[in-house]
Amino acid sequence: MSMNRALKPVLAVGLCAGSLLCYAVTAQAAEGWRNPSLSPDERARLLVQELTLDERIGLLHGPMALSFPGGPPLPAGSVGGAGFIPGVPRLGIPALTETDASLGITNPGNVRPGDTATALPASIALAASFNAPLAYQGGVMIGREAAARGFNVLLAGGANLARDPRNGRNFEYLGEDPLLAGVLAGESIRGIQDQNIISTVKHFSLNGQETGRFHANSVIDEAAHRESDLLAFQIAIERGQPGSVMCAYNLVNGAYSCGNDHLLNKVLKGDWGYKGWVMSDWGAVHATDYALKGLDQQSGEQLDEQVWFGEPLKQAVAAGTIPETRLSDMAQRILRSMFAAGLFDGKPVKPEIDAAAHAAIAKQVADEGIVLLANAKGLLPLSPAVRTIAVIGGHADSGVLSGAGSSQVTATGGNARVVPVGGEGPQAMWGRQVFHPSSPLKALRAVLPDASITFNDGRYPAAAAAAAAQADIAIIFANQWMAEALDAYDLSLPQGQDALIDAVTAANPNSIVVLQTGGPVLMPWLDKVGGVIAAWYSGQKGGEAIADVLTGRVNPSGRLPQTFPASLDQFPRADLPGWGLPAKQQFDVVYDEGADVGYRLFAARDMKPLFPFGHGLSYTSFAYDKLRVRGGDTLTVSFEVSNTGAVAGKDAPQVYLADAAGTPLRRLIGFDKVELAPGEHRTVTVKADPRLLGHFDEAANKWQIKGGSYTVVVGPSAGVDSLSAKARVRAQRLKP
Repeated sequence: MSMNRALKPVLAVGLCAGSLLCYAVTAQAAEGWRNPSLSPDERARLLVQELTLDERIGLLHGPMALSFPGGPPLPAGSVGGAGFIPGVPRLGIPALTETDASLGITNPGNVRPGDTATALPASIALAASFNAPLAYQGGVMIGREAAARGFNVLLAGGANLARDPRNGRNFEYLGEDPLLAGVLAGESIRGIQDQNIISTVKHFSLNGQETGRFHANSVIDEAAHRESDLLAFQIAIERGQPGSVMCAYNLVNGAYSCGNDHLLNKVLKGDWGYKGWVMSDWGAVHATDYALKGLDQQSGEQLDEQVWFGEPLKQAVAAGTIPETRLSDMAQRILRSMFAAGLFDGKPVKPEIDAAAHAAIAKQVADEGIVLLANAKGLLPLSPAVRTIAVIGGHADSGVLSGAGSSQVTATGGNARVVPVGGEGPQAMWGRQVFHPSSPLKALRAVLPDASITFNDGRYPAAAAAAAAQADIAIIFANQWMAEALDAYDLSLPQGQDALIDAVTAANPNSIVVLQTGGPVLMPWLDKVGGVIAAWYSGQKGGEAIADVLTGRVNPSGRLPQTFPASLDQFPRADLPGWGLPAKQQFDVVYDEGADVGYRLFAARDMKPLFPFGHGLSYTSFAYDKLRVRGGDTLTVSFEVSNTGAVAGKDAPQVYLADAAGTPLRRLIGFDKVELAPGEHRTVTVKADPRLLGHFDEAANKWQIKGGSYTVVVGPSAGVDSLSAKARVRAQRLKP
């Protein structure tokens, strides 16, 4: 302890002896950073002063907590998982134990032998629910399961927009709209952090494809970036207050994301006033001077060329090329998030896990995320009179497909089936199709005990067609396996499944297709089938959810969070940038569509998609009425939703801006999820985030909202306007 620090309590007593108020002040001064009544910022400021130089640097880098053949054992005190940052025992600073957790607690390489966890459906399914409270519940569930295993940092909160439907990680993200993605990511993060767990938001920013992901340079105009991908992150951060932001692998406008001064210092920490810390993605650090450019922590250091934030950082501080004040800021940001999450203050014992309750949350996400895309022949829900059903393909006898990569969860009950895909390189370990143990075939047999239900694996289309010809109904499961580090080549169903569907529907036109995909696919057979549902990757209870939707035990309420195109040519880049280039060669991905992502681009170019953003059918019908729009500094929209059908159901009404002071456009400015009995009606009110009404003025570095008349439409999707009204909005400028 320094002399000055030791004298502070003594001097305080001498200056105001005998005063009760002074006694309280003296006690607080003596307690310092341990005082829970102080703000996380003040406690972190006080604590960082107690750290030696080596202790500060120790907080700024760490390894993966995984064991490799011939490599070192797991770090002492770690929990096997994605990462580990040692603590400072002499000051009671806990270690950071990190796990991938977008869709549940992962167990990479079975590092925790036999450990399984509740597998949530893919994030794209959560996005399809249009249900913000459900996102929060999923976050709570993952947070509790993390705490039970001793983790305190979850690498969750994927908020990247789906700019290219071939992106291998779109299933981990929340669709193409910044409001939908930002709100649901923020609510999931908030649910996690309410369990005294730190969550990230990732991958910041424009991590729009997996092809050449370490060398792709995302090029975009600043205003367009602010109005699209950055706005999704900004909304997620405002709602969820994540303790950390994970930067991405790719470059953004010529600078690597994790060493991007503009992105990290100017936008995130400057304009947005973000107080937490920026951690790197695993293997995304290329230099020590990233510390000056806004990066606070090097993660998964074994994957980088060297431990840049170890000895090289210490030498840079000694040489004065990186100020010691910046080093302290880096450590203080980490400590601040740890205090904010309650990691110091009597964190409760590991919670007991109610596996059934957690499985029920996964089931609800699947129930509300499944989208009924088409039902032209009215085959759904399946009639009780159906006596014979042929279930075909998709490994539906075993389980439901999941996406691959670092988010892969070993579901409760273990893997039902693993089908090797093959491949080379560091990502080859993910080259396998994993099926969660929830068989749609078994679930259908359970809910339709009087029907004869057969299964054909679909390997031979002629054999599948013969089986379908003998049944009242054929249900074809079609899979598109998507994976981290691997984009889809196109939007066809792989391995000849389109031909399989053609053969089966020719034999039995009463055929239903169940899509298990990570995003949109083309449907050249659409006019031949009786119905189509998008089940995505449906998680722990996916088989039961699919069976319940097919039979009407659950009324489908999912809505598309991504536009399904009629052709890949409707997207800005028909050829995937970087495909076929030599390894390590940088290339540009030019986002010249700007902020017009997905349905916004379809509206701007007057293109007709196969299915529009927000689309989804129900077994009942809904009507909208009594629209009222109030203007002012923003738009407040209220309207009535009525269930005009014969059965109970959930609707996801959507509010779009159609004209802004004379400029036609299409922007989602509000949504809700309502459950209604037949004949019931309810008033929905949404207040628009004013940023969605305006544009970003780069020169002024502010949001600008023009004064004038604004047109609002309400409907069931971005392609259908049920109601329309106008109101006037005042001109204003808002901070960035």
